[in-house]
Amino acid sequence: MGATSECLTPVPRRSDGKREWPLDLKARVVAETLIAGETVKGVAGRYDLIPSTVSDWRRMARQGKLVLPNLDGMGFVPVEIEEAAVPAEGPVSAGRSGTLDIVKGDVVIRLDASTPAGRIAEIVMAL
Repeated sequence: MGATSECLTPVPRRSDGKREWPLDLKARVVAETLIAGETVKGVAGRYDLIPSTVSDWRRMARQGKLVLPNLDGMGFVPVEIEEAAVPAEGPVSAGRSGTLDIVKGDVVIRLDASTPAGRIAEIVMAL
């Protein structure tokens, strides 16, 4: 299974097909690598990047060429994944998939259970 880029912000492509990552998106990717428990390889995989690219961006940040977002006050919403309940009338059909609900206050976002983890993380961070 290949990696899928799950950015909420589309990354424009040059005429040769390569992506042109905006500086603010590069900074956000680098900031994610600074979260406890995260790895460069893990973050790179979520954005369909090779780890050395993310390492290059980290070096740019250390040299002051890339300004990172303020991580103070950056909060995360806890996510719980529950087993889908089987309806009383019988087993779930093969074509039916479960859902994932993200709840914050009065806001409920319902996603298909097959939604990639990177996309879920982006949505949660945007709340």
